[in-house]
Order: sequence, then C-alpha cells, then structure tokens
Amino acid sequence: MEAFALPANMDVFDQLINAYSEKHRAYHTLEHIDACLYHLDVVAGHADIPHEIEMALWFHDAVYNPFSSNNEADSASWAQIFLKENHVAGESIERIHTLIMVTQNHANTEDVDTGLMLDIDLSILGAPPEIYDQFEKNIRTEYKRVPWFVFKKKRKEILQSFLANERIYNHPHFSNMLETQARENLSRAIADL
Repeated sequence: MEAFALPANMDVFDQLINAYSEKHRAYHTLEHIDACLYHLDVVAGHADIPHEIEMALWFHDAVYNPFSSNNEADSASWAQIFLKENHVAGESIERIHTLIMVTQNHANTEDVDTGLMLDIDLSILGAPPEIYDQFEKNIRTEYKRVPWFVFKKKRKEILQSFLANERIYNHPHFSNMLETQARENLSRAIADL
C-alpha cells in the first residue's frame, strides 16, 4: 500500500486472508502467496514495477473455485474495483489486470514483469521433489469431487503442455535455478498418473 501511496486498507487485507483460507483450498492458500512473495523479493531488482507484481500476486488467486473457468477474471476484477476505489492510475490498474490474467494460460512472454509474474506463479513446478509431490496431492484434494479418470486425463494434458514448451520459465534466474528440476518433476508426475 505504501508503494501506491495508499492507506493500509486492512479491511481488504483481511478479505484476502479470508479468501486464501477457504476450506476447499489445499494449494491455492496463504502458503502459496507467501512462497510467491518470497520469490518476488529475490527477483524484485529485475522487475520494472515490482509493487505492481506484488499487488497482482496478492489478488491472482483471490477468487478460487476449482470448477470455474473465470477465477483469474474474477480475481482481476476484484483487484480492479479495489484499485479504482483507491484512485490508482488507470495504466497501473491495467498492468495489474494483465499480470493477473497471464496466470490463466501461462503463455511465455517477452515482457519482463509478466514473465516474472508467470515464473513466480510456476515456481512450484521446480520445487524439490517432496514439495512438488505434496503440490500434486494438494491439487488433487482441490479437485476431489472430479472422478479419478477425468482428473487423470486433464491433469496429464496440463502437465504435458508445460513440458512441451521450449522453456518453462521466462527469466534466466528461474530458468537457471528451476528448469531442470521442473522437467524432472513434471515427467515423474505424468508417469505416476
């Protein structure tokens, strides 16, 4: 809030905390946000506007219903409403909206900040094997109402789409640190499905 010259907005902070604490979440939780903010702290010096990435990270999974295809749009809309109510500049609001929306399809980008946003969001893919395996279990928990054969097919498609990319990560920091492990994790997860 300080970087945007805004008051603390503790009511919205509390709403975000409550959203990330919903009972149906197993991965898209405060722990995920904490990990994202940690990674941002490490690479903030590479970002053009790091406080916009931070705002986008706070909101990017704020609305999360495993059976909705509008989570990112709804989360981006919430961020837009909040920022407009606080009279943040329109260009900044649009950039934050874009940062949130790129997490929907995770398409590689040449833009520094959107690339960092994606890499931060996907950093879990390159986590140590035991952490990655827990991530997969948590995703399954979030989709526990989906029959296994349907989940297995869709999950395999998603994981294979990451492997099919020439590179998973946009920024050299993430690519050098996580690319190899991410590919090993993805390959193992696909073989286990």
